[in-house]
Amino acid sequence: MASREIISYDKGVAVKILKWVSPVFLAFYLVWALLPLFIMLMASIKDLLDAFSVPEPGDWAGITMFFDFSPTFTHYIALFTENNFGTYLFNSLVASIGSAIIAVTLGSMCAYSLSRSEFRFKKDLLFWIISTRMAPIVAVIVPLYAIFRSVDLVGTLPGLILAFTTFNLPFAIWMLKGFFDGIPYAIEEAAQVDGQNRFQAFLTILPLAAPGIGAFVILCILFAWNDFLFSTIIGSGGAKTLPAATKELVQPQNIDWGKIMAAGVITTAPMIPLGLLVRRYLVAGLTMGAVKE
Repeated sequence: MASREIISYDKGVAVKILKWVSPVFLAFYLVWALLPLFIMLMASIKDLLDAFSVPEPGDWAGITMFFDFSPTFTHYIALFTENNFGTYLFNSLVASIGSAIIAVTLGSMCAYSLSRSEFRFKKDLLFWIISTRMAPIVAVIVPLYAIFRSVDLVGTLPGLILAFTTFNLPFAIWMLKGFFDGIPYAIEEAAQVDGQNRFQAFLTILPLAAPGIGAFVILCILFAWNDFLFSTIIGSGGAKTLPAATKELVQPQNIDWGKIMAAGVITTAPMIPLGLLVRRYLVAGLTMGAVKE
């Protein structure tokens, strides 16, 4: 009895400690995650003199420094009028969305075939597919550049979309196969009994995998949107995206911090509301197919 009371007492103390520690940890994490974004946003609408100003004597926390300034949007205007960021924003949108559409279209059909068919060396094939995604980009960038240059795809949006797809497609096949594994085969059998062929049956169950497909589309867009190596090397010239264009703001003689902060806001802003709007489907898609019955 005494040992049980000690155990129950220890559990009660642990629960009380956890109730205090959890809010403190979450508050610390929020500050850690949001403070850089807040500083970047504030610096993007400050004049350079205000951005590098020193706190007043006695203002040890520097709170006044963050809010005591005259907002200006000259950095944003200069990016679109002087640095051609409108074209780079368009390139980022087309490349990321285009690669997502191609990868999810081809990946869903391939994943469905692997999920519903049985053949020799199936597991070996799946491992080979995902192993192509495990290779670091720097290990394949030189041969890919040579191939793309031989067919005149360097510096073009189709070439950049194809480069993103080469790394997103294996990931799509691997993820979506698990989603199709979680869908009962009886639904397709019922569709085929009604006279549908295999492709029509695939289209019938496709809405059931919508959370998983949506989750992958989001991840694919994020991977392509934030990519730096492909957009710098394969997209060099006429297909540069926002990360590659932001890097060019760092010059040997001068670093334009105002434009860099504004470019960071432009690059980050579209992805934050996208993640917030679809977070429910993202969580559902990532967990879909995780439990087999």
